[in-house]
Amino acid sequence: MTTIPFTTLDVFTVEPFKGNPLAVILDGRALTSLQMQAIAAEFGYSETTFVLPPKDAANTAEVRIFTPVAEIPFAGHPNVGTAIALAKQGELFGKPLTDELRFEEKAGLVNVRLTRDDTQHLIATIRAPQALSVSGALPTSQIAKAMSLQTDDIVVANHKPSFVSVGLKFIAVEVAGLDALGRARPSLDALAQLVKAHETEQTDGATFLYCRVGDDHIRARMFSPFDNVPEDPATGSASAALGAYLTQLSPVQSMTRTILVEQGVEMGRRSLITITAEKRDGQIASVDISGQAVAVMQGTITV
Repeated sequence: MTTIPFTTLDVFTVEPFKGNPLAVILDGRALTSLQMQAIAAEFGYSETTFVLPPKDAANTAEVRIFTPVAEIPFAGHPNVGTAIALAKQGELFGKPLTDELRFEEKAGLVNVRLTRDDTQHLIATIRAPQALSVSGALPTSQIAKAMSLQTDDIVVANHKPSFVSVGLKFIAVEVAGLDALGRARPSLDALAQLVKAHETEQTDGATFLYCRVGDDHIRARMFSPFDNVPEDPATGSASAALGAYLTQLSPVQSMTRTILVEQGVEMGRRSLITITAEKRDGQIASVDISGQAVAVMQGTITV
């Protein structure tokens, strides 16, 4: 039998039992892919990460990310949490760590920068690994039905419900306000029909609903029931895609825009995600995801 260390953190918060839980397996070298998937299912968090030696010695680590049902190419809160977990231990595979980390992931190389706030809490800032992709506007009636809402709950003045991605695909949907956001519930039958109707998008139906509550301040919810994630308390990758999309839609041709995404409130797990999108000559040049995390548990897994 082999024992493997793990730690759990609550991400996009500095308050235990808020934010989005994450399990980090600190040394995954002894595990097969099937074992990784089984461990992710055992934890039951929206994601679990497994840290491995990098394929390229110039990088910090290979990081594999699993939901309870599948491996995924990229996600926001697993990168933020993994970076902060590794920073707290100071070294990895015999090498000291710096404030600049480089993670090899399925979606590409993810760069992470570590800083501290005025209270000395670590902040991890990650750069999305892929350019903004927007495709396949959805009929308002279809997404409203899938989210148990009325068609007039869906706002289309700024953009239609659309597939957006900077490494992981989501359906971005603006709703009329906090009331509509609070009433949203996935209808599994209608969502399954939506997924089938958009097979070419290779979507799992992950839907990111949001409303505007202030200047560059957004409240959001994310539902992905077919990934065994009924609701996610913080979704950095969806926030990044949305932030990049909203910045792309702005008539200003060159700008740096910072958007605060507040998520998880309806679940009692309030999370704060900071998105910084840079636009140059009408095109998104980069999008960064920043957040904090607090350690909650540590232990070992026996396999």
